[in-house]
Amino acid sequence: MKRFIETLKNIWAIEELRQKILLTLGLLLIFRVGSNVVLPGIDHQSLSGLESQTESGLLGILNAFTGGAFANASILALGIMPYISASIVIQLMAVAVPAIQKMDKEGESGRKKKNQLTRSLTILITAAQAPGYLANLAAQGVQLTIPTQLFWTMGIIVLVAGTVFAMWLGERITDKGIGNGISLLIMVGIIATLPQSFLQELFSRFESQGGGLVLFIIEIAALFVVIILAVALVQAVRQVPVQYAKRVAGGRLAQGASSARQYIPLKVNAAGVMPIIFAQAIMFIPITVLSYTGGDGASTNIIVTLFSDIAGFWYNLIFAVLIILFTYFYTAIQINTNQMAEDLKRNGGFVPGIKPGKQTAEFLDTVLSRITLPGSIFLAILAILPAFAMRADINTQFAYFYGGTSLLIMVGVVLDTLQQIESYLLARHYDGLMKSGRMKGRSTVNI
Repeated sequence: MKRFIETLKNIWAIEELRQKILLTLGLLLIFRVGSNVVLPGIDHQSLSGLESQTESGLLGILNAFTGGAFANASILALGIMPYISASIVIQLMAVAVPAIQKMDKEGESGRKKKNQLTRSLTILITAAQAPGYLANLAAQGVQLTIPTQLFWTMGIIVLVAGTVFAMWLGERITDKGIGNGISLLIMVGIIATLPQSFLQELFSRFESQGGGLVLFIIEIAALFVVIILAVALVQAVRQVPVQYAKRVAGGRLAQGASSARQYIPLKVNAAGVMPIIFAQAIMFIPITVLSYTGGDGASTNIIVTLFSDIAGFWYNLIFAVLIILFTYFYTAIQINTNQMAEDLKRNGGFVPGIKPGKQTAEFLDTVLSRITLPGSIFLAILAILPAFAMRADINTQFAYFYGGTSLLIMVGVVLDTLQQIESYLLARHYDGLMKSGRMKGRSTVNI
């Protein structure tokens, strides 16, 4: 406890870090306040149907990401998710569109162009999603206090403006605050639902046949075990040894007396939580199409069973397989082994026992494929753990914290933010956050 207080004092003593933390907290507070501001023209007392709709299922997950703003019919109801969708689309397009590939090679100017393209696409996606959200409000019996046509016009404008504002808050946190702003907004939204879910689960255990306090303590212990497993997945890396040839007169590289050995850290889970987000998007498509086309009969029941029952066997089997496939796909997009091998060769580096160039690229690709397999399986297991929690009669909202995107985002964002704080402390010659020295974390948060 004494060390913790001393660390807080050291953090407060660094003026730049103090200002960044206060700015970040202030912007996050603004975001949370906005999440509770209801859209103009809505009778907030008629939102019970919408709240019931978001208590479980895929909409429950979406509501958790927005911190309850979706169920509140808030001006930030769509949250930052359209920006995430736009980012995914741009990353996928970068594989096939030469113009976007060129942006990645243009340095800072290219990054700005790519960010502007992402922002524009975010507005288009939000404008496309806003009418669907307003139509869902009408379907859930939400009462209006203004004419319907005026509500639709104002609603679409406000929802688009709300997402743009959330995007702006995230970018300001990234530029002027501490941590990755977009990731922090999602994490804060997820954490905002934790106290209510925690209390609901606690009270349910004291009801008749609820199991009592002992069962609740067992649930909390299991949650801590899952968190430890998630941290292990985020931090796990495979170190590939690399040596660099010694430079001689004229700047030439001479093989032989090599400098100290260095390493290429290849993550076991290089794709982060993106495979889960991709998989959930795919699982949501059949139900969305079914809602527009209607339909009944055996085929409809099969689709509902396969793609809607988030605690069912077939849903989670398909979900896990998609996650494994998308993990390989996204890892291939993120890590270019040919480029890594070329950079090593250009700088006089080599993997001991492997020839530079093509053989090095093949070796790195083999290593990456082998470590991605257990990483993808581990990621899939963590993703479907909430289904096991639901089967164990744990409250649906509280079960989301037993794995899946919610837990991995929280773990990844916390580690990334603490790593940035740690770097400030060590740069000012203060002790780090961990007794054992420099803490492990992620250089970026992949969402």
